[in-house]
Amino acid sequence: MSVVSKVETFILTVPRTTPYLGPLGAGERVNARGYLVRRGNGTLYPTVDRSVLVRVTTADGAVGWGETYGICAPRATCEIINDLLAPELVGRDPQDVETIWDDLYGLMRVRGCGSGFHTDALAALDIALWDLRARAAGQPLWALLGTRQRDSIAGYVSGLPAATVAEKVAMARTFAAQGHDAFKVHAVVSHDGIAEEMAALRAALGEQVQLMVDLHWKFDHAQALALANELLPSRLTFIEAPLKPEDVAGLIALGADSPIPVAAGEEWPTDYVARLRLDGGTLAYVQPEMGHTGITQFLRIARLAARHGVQVAPHATIGGGIFMAASLHASAVIDGLWRHEWQHSIFSRSVEMLDTDMAYAHDGYRLPTGPGLGAVPNARFWDHTEAVA
Repeated sequence: MSVVSKVETFILTVPRTTPYLGPLGAGERVNARGYLVRRGNGTLYPTVDRSVLVRVTTADGAVGWGETYGICAPRATCEIINDLLAPELVGRDPQDVETIWDDLYGLMRVRGCGSGFHTDALAALDIALWDLRARAAGQPLWALLGTRQRDSIAGYVSGLPAATVAEKVAMARTFAAQGHDAFKVHAVVSHDGIAEEMAALRAALGEQVQLMVDLHWKFDHAQALALANELLPSRLTFIEAPLKPEDVAGLIALGADSPIPVAAGEEWPTDYVARLRLDGGTLAYVQPEMGHTGITQFLRIARLAARHGVQVAPHATIGGGIFMAASLHASAVIDGLWRHEWQHSIFSRSVEMLDTDMAYAHDGYRLPTGPGLGAVPNARFWDHTEAVA
């Protein structure tokens, strides 16, 4: 296989009628740059769906695709790739993808860039290099990552993007009637009360379904523990992301104290970050997000979780489907997989922009087939894409 000769970056932007997670709440507004701040957790969200993609080409013309977060300030990620990482990647052999990740990560270590835009940029390149490796071998990506342990990837419904409890219950009932049996609610848009919303869903859906709630880092330890106790009658599978990401000690303590299992990890970019939390020995689920980790770190975090006996529940977010395909391939080979998040408002639209047979139904995800990721952009993708030099 020949060496990398060119790296290109693209911003994918897809309009949506309802902002991600649901309609605007009281006091929320869209600012001049097209962002809104969710009052529930003080976090910035765009009114469109965006991601950053890379196309890595080798000297013999082979192409690999990668993708990462581009939700906010996507040009920052493109600039990091184009200005810092691509010049050091050109000339490297994609077969050395894991060493390349370590080398590129180390370029900015002494500047404190161990997460955020820098590691997001790395994730996109890492996925593209693995795609190149698998395509060169004529193999689906999972075959390079390990032994396939499952034919399909069980999932769960993520988000009920409606304004009221009644509307959310109606939406959940529709999904349940289609055969879906696990649901996660986003508390940042639970305007009628988190405990009230979960109680209504449990009453409406019965005992047979699994319910989870994403708390979006809203609380401190005392508040989260009080809420967990309030949620006990709703019999949740887990509470997700209850504390601010910086509160490592608090997260470990809550994992020990909470009567409901605790899940965390979508914002963790590396096993360095994951180890600090998992070594506490109290978390029940870890949620690596391929758009942040790339394949190399996704696998390292999953292996770390397995050593701690923690189940893996991969996160899924806004994207064009490329890092989703990578996440499914990796999920097929890891130990301790629970279920993979299904963002119904994202996934179906994403696969329409790709040449792929990746799919989702009530019984889970179907992995894409063919060499590499088994997913490449089609004409519809290019209708929403801007190249960034």
